[in-house]
Amino acid sequence: MSLSILGARVIDPASGLDQITDLHISQGRIVAIGDAPADFTASQRVDASGLVAAPGLVDLSVSLREPGYSRKGTIASETRAAAAGGVTSLCCPPLTKPILDTSAVAELILDRAREAGHAKVFPIGALSKGLEGEQLAELIALRDAGCIAFGNGLNSFGNNRTLCRALEYAATFDLTVIFHSQDRDLSAGGLAHDGPTAAFLGLAGIPATAETVALARDLLLVEQSGVRAHFSQLTTARGVELIEQAQARGLPVTADVALYQLILTDEALTGFSSLYHVQPPLRSAEDREGLRAAVKKGVVQAIASHHQPHDRDAKLAPFGATEPGISSVELLLPLALTLVQDGLLDLPTLLARLGQGPADAMRLPAGRLQVGAAADLVLFDENVSTVAGERWLSKGANCPFLGHTLPGAVRYTLVDGHISFSH
Repeated sequence: MSLSILGARVIDPASGLDQITDLHISQGRIVAIGDAPADFTASQRVDASGLVAAPGLVDLSVSLREPGYSRKGTIASETRAAAAGGVTSLCCPPLTKPILDTSAVAELILDRAREAGHAKVFPIGALSKGLEGEQLAELIALRDAGCIAFGNGLNSFGNNRTLCRALEYAATFDLTVIFHSQDRDLSAGGLAHDGPTAAFLGLAGIPATAETVALARDLLLVEQSGVRAHFSQLTTARGVELIEQAQARGLPVTADVALYQLILTDEALTGFSSLYHVQPPLRSAEDREGLRAAVKKGVVQAIASHHQPHDRDAKLAPFGATEPGISSVELLLPLALTLVQDGLLDLPTLLARLGQGPADAMRLPAGRLQVGAAADLVLFDENVSTVAGERWLSKGANCPFLGHTLPGAVRYTLVDGHISFSH
């Protein structure tokens, strides 16, 4: 199929392109930006006047729940939801059932993602067998099966020596390791940020040092091993300061933050709504400002949804007994546009944090609009609004933003030149 997208404001942060022009697509790839090639004939045309065309969003953490937790979500349902949010490429964490620590599980996920066809899926393999932090998983077999990075989630390694050996092994093969830095002992039993709100509500607190103590250790081990490292789901102002210092020393370190951490604070817990129960927890207003500043500066180069869909029952118990997580991938672009609305980022910078930045962090072939590249892109209208939840595709409705009016609306999402979502 050949396709021409006519009259869009085309923004490609990687090249600095920002102008009203046309895009021409054939056989899944961009063949021209501007005038069509002499021998090109479009079988379909999209009038994109008034729309922005940008590289498809790259989300570094989308829990697909399959295999093992299909009551919460499936690969088909959650990739469809991702496409509705403008996402064309996504990484799925290894917390499946069985754990994503064998090539068979990776191949199953990739096969079902290809069958669904809504978005490109890049699995993150388990760093240790069963995510137990004791024995190294079969990293090379997982890499060969399609895993693009390895992590252990919030599950700690049994001891620092084992973790160090795992990082040295990963460094030998130039593998990327993803850290979720949270000290197991300091966070044990905690439900909320350790501050005035948690004290007022009587909720067990998780101090900011639960992140920074673990982060300092992890950075020292990264420096010793030379491994390529990505720090995911940072929540504290002090944490991003440590990342900035590590980058200044030349460590191969990147980072991301959950979008909801840039919008919400722990004050949202005042009503005990389980929709705000997340791990790591929502932090203070000061931490949020530190995260926002790091995103603006580029210390944190990626914004991710950290989408975790749940079935209805998972959020019905008292706050402390509910399962943590927010379902938000299909609102990724409209929610992110609130950062432009608030004056924190301009539109090209926001799109860089949602596309080029995460793609570069994981070395993915995505996040750019250039001739010859895969035609993965999003077309959206920044001048209209989205009412969150009017059309809901994820199986998880555990989203505190439902009913909110958000800026912008995704009109089309294209994967390899095929329309995977249209509004």
